[in-house]
Formats: sequence, structure tokens, C-alpha cells
Amino acid sequence: MAVAATGFGQSPSAVEIVRKSVAVDNRHEELRRDYTYDVVSQLRDLDDAGRVKKTSSTRTEVVSMGPRRLRLLVERDGKPLAAAEARKEKERYEKAAQEVARMSVAEKQKRIAEQRRQDAAQREKFQHIPDAFQFTLLGEQVINGRPAWQIRAVPLRSYSGPWAFILRNVEATIWIDKADSAWVRAEADTLDTISFGWFVARIGKGTRMTFESTKVNDEIWAPSKASLRANARIALVKALRVDQELSFTRYRKFQADSRIVSIEEVEK
Repeated sequence: MAVAATGFGQSPSAVEIVRKSVAVDNRHEELRRDYTYDVVSQLRDLDDAGRVKKTSSTRTEVVSMGPRRLRLLVERDGKPLAAAEARKEKERYEKAAQEVARMSVAEKQKRIAEQRRQDAAQREKFQHIPDAFQFTLLGEQVINGRPAWQIRAVPLRSYSGPWAFILRNVEATIWIDKADSAWVRAEADTLDTISFGWFVARIGKGTRMTFESTKVNDEIWAPSKASLRANARIALVKALRVDQELSFTRYRKFQADSRIVSIEEVEK
């Protein structure tokens, strides 16, 4: 494993940096549960020559309210929802808020524990990253004014642990903030078809994925952008070429003013 020396001392090994970053991200994930934020998804369907055939977008508000986390559609193609659809989303929000208000303390604690188990299951693949790759420390770069380690990650073909079908089929370069040990950027290429997170399609071989994060309220690191450009299959049937970009914005701690667009605003 290659290790680069900087300054007058020896840098930590690449795998040590990555292990620490995974542990740090777990802590930030707990803090992110208290935040409401927006996700804007822009999807472009491409023809075989890479020309845009169709563009669509949605804006979703992710609302955290104790034991509940809702994804509420706010806009489609840059426009507010029609009144009937906006009313349905508002009713979903109000129903969830009422359910939380009726819960006893014990029930809230039980639901929070269940949600944490679900979140841990979703994130479990990330826990195995340090064991599934050969890491090379390439040096340092300044990202958004902050020094970061630059690390190359190549999958170990011998890895047969949990989530091997994903982890053995991605190679990447990652940048990890030196001060906070948080991932600030990642650029990854897929070696075979996988499924991943917020993206709408199964991600085919040769896909380029990117990820960026930002520090919020001087408290947490949270996603800011993600993208892919890929040959992909939706529902394993219809072959498409897609270009998708996600923007994560308006992070704020959940409180009374965290709400979806009201019916009155839609109908104005």
C-alpha cells in the first residue's frame, strides 16, 4: 500500500484515514436526523449520441420529526404541484405530525430505535469499505478552502464479505477533510451493474458517479451534490441512457417553520 509523506512527518496510512472517516460519518448521520432539507433531482434522458431527449425534475422536502422521516413532493419540473396533489402531500404531513403528537414517550423511543436500525441497515455497506479496497494516499488538495487527503480506492477482487456485489464493482478517488475526517468529494466508476441510493435507475457498467458534501451550521457534514451519467435500466426492463443530478439544499433543524408549500400558496 502506497503512503505519501507530507511536511516533516509521515502521513497516516490511507486505510487509517478511511476507517476514521467512516466512523465520523456515522456520528454525522445521527446528527443529520434532526435536520430537514430539500432534494432537487434533475433527470435527462439521452439518445445514443448523448443528446438530451427529455428533461424532468422534482423537488422533495425531507422532513424529520422525531421518529418519523417523510419525503414530501413540493415541485415538479420547476413548478408548484397542482392543488389536488399539493393537498395530498399536505395531508400526509399533517397525518404524520398528528401520529407523532399522539405517541407516548415510550412509543417515540421505540420508533426512533426502529428507524435507527433501518438507517443502519441502509448504511451498512459503507462500514465494509475499509476492508473491500486497496487504498493509495495520493497526497493533499485544497477543497473549498480546506485541506483534504486525496485517496485512490481500487476494489479487492478477493473481497467476499457483505455487499461484495457492490463494493467489488466500484473504483474511486475520494477526498477526506483533514481536520474533520469527513468525505468532501468522491468520483467513482462502476465496473458492473449496481443499484445505489437516491438514483432512479440501476447503474450500468462504465457509469461515472460524483458526490460532494458541505459543512452545515458548523455542526455536521451533509451531502450537497451527487450525479451520475450512465447506461442504465429502470425496472430492469427499459434500457435508457440517463444523466441525473441531485442537489441537497436548505438544511435546517426541524422546527415549527419547517413545512411544505401550503395549498393557499399553490392556488395564488
